[in-house]
Amino acid sequence: MALAIVICSGLAFAQGTSPNSWSFIASGDSRNCGDMIVPAIASNSAQFSPGFYWHLGDLRAIYKVDEDIAFSTANHMQAPACDAYERIAWSDFVEQQIGSFGNRPFYVGIGNHEVIPPKNEAAFEREFYDWLNLPVLQAQRAKDNEPAEPQPYYHWIQGGVDFIYLDNATGVFSDPQLTWLQHRLDAAKQDIRIKSVVVGMHEALPDSWSNEHSMGDGRSGPEARASGQKAYKALIAFRDESHKPVYVLCSHSHFYMDHIFTTPELTKNGGEPLDGWLVGTAGAVRYPLPKNVPENTHARTDVYGYLLGEVSFDGTIKFSFHEVHPADVPEYVQQRYPATAVQWCFEHNSLNKDPHAPDPMPRCLPTRTPAKPANAATASGR
Repeated sequence: MALAIVICSGLAFAQGTSPNSWSFIASGDSRNCGDMIVPAIASNSAQFSPGFYWHLGDLRAIYKVDEDIAFSTANHMQAPACDAYERIAWSDFVEQQIGSFGNRPFYVGIGNHEVIPPKNEAAFEREFYDWLNLPVLQAQRAKDNEPAEPQPYYHWIQGGVDFIYLDNATGVFSDPQLTWLQHRLDAAKQDIRIKSVVVGMHEALPDSWSNEHSMGDGRSGPEARASGQKAYKALIAFRDESHKPVYVLCSHSHFYMDHIFTTPELTKNGGEPLDGWLVGTAGAVRYPLPKNVPENTHARTDVYGYLLGEVSFDGTIKFSFHEVHPADVPEYVQQRYPATAVQWCFEHNSLNKDPHAPDPMPRCLPTRTPAKPANAATASGR
């Protein structure tokens, strides 16, 4: 078969694939070492010619200087300062992480670290206006007769799939957002062009295998669990009534896991749970896996990587996790850092390997209280 890349309706089809199928990639949590790992994801995933990359939130640490930025400034013999870091953190993300994908579409999701002071949702909307207002999102709002100004929750339809991003950066889905979600699901139920729905968010919905670090952990108050349960029930109802597949992608927990909703709580009445994945593997400090996760739920920690979604003509999507390694970090990225930086990120950026290791970076303005302190770091401070 001849080598070929075919561009059709904005989708790229790689050599040997059917013009009736296409792919996309997703992951989240690119703080700490994301300036090295996200370019590695961009480099490694190029083999699949993905239609876009979807970031599921937590762009930079904010409550402290990210290690990759510290390594970079150390390479230039400059000590990072918190006030300077807070000014450049998001522009650094744009340059080093979004920039690594070149012209490939990049969709940005909001996470809890985006609302840690001095950052907040309004600042996120201003900083990432161009990405929340991508032409495809702008056009979608116009088709839906929605206000022109973008929100941190959004959707677009591509290749027969309705992609919906939900904002639970504060741990809660607002009532207006839940109403919006129901409208979107009602429309998708009637739209014969839509064959499946993929919902992205930062924190997982309640009662997953990672419930202790999700909308069900109780740290955001009872309204968090209640709003998450409403979203879960709405998605179940849509799937069962429309017979269209629903896939849920989350991050927040810094490891990889599939079948995240096959828990006793969500299967006790014999119902079929939602298909769900956790993929908080874009550079953040790796966490230990939850206890008592069954063998049929594939889970890995101390890895970086991305979720590849391969979309078939009928709208069904096959997902697979792809790990990235030090060799995937592009040479131009490695040149920004001391020789030990990439090695440190792969070998030592882990609370699973050493839960008592001190945080190498001091907190910025430690008297400042994050918007969601329990979600901003683990008990060890990372």
